[in-house]
Amino acid sequence: MSDTLPDSLIPYDEIVQEALRAVVGRVLGQVEHSGGNLPGEHHFYITFKTQAAGVDIPKHLIERFPDEMTIVLQNKFWDLKVEDDLFSVGLTFNQVPAQLVIPYGAITAFVDPAVNFALQFQVQDNDDGPQPHDDAENDAPAAAAEPAGADDGSNVVTVDFGKRK
Repeated sequence: MSDTLPDSLIPYDEIVQEALRAVVGRVLGQVEHSGGNLPGEHHFYITFKTQAAGVDIPKHLIERFPDEMTIVLQNKFWDLKVEDDLFSVGLTFNQVPAQLVIPYGAITAFVDPAVNFALQFQVQDNDDGPQPHDDAENDAPAAAAEPAGADDGSNVVTVDFGKRK
């Protein structure tokens, strides 16, 4: 009997990634339907690929974050619009307002530190994993909590099916 498994003809990894990204859309949709009000102490760190297809952010942000960027949705955001495959939101960066459009497929991490919940997504077209990037610079509270680590009993979900060779 062979120890190697055959390649799957069903793209399980893609299906799971799509389902997990739908969680982000559903959560943001609930916030949109509540008039843009986050319940309780909930707030979100959303990391995304700035060069991914469908991402629409101001040029100065792409220059500052050429690969990946993290935004914070907590106190200072507006015009949250949630669609089936993307969301848009208004944020300020150094007191300058900006409108961002982010497809769910561009998201690499979603964290709600208020409840130690995190989703991490596979980075497509990159075998080296997430690249380091600067911290978010949208006008978030100075005492924003750090995303929880996976070894502290938090609710971190990471799915990695690996790459086929």
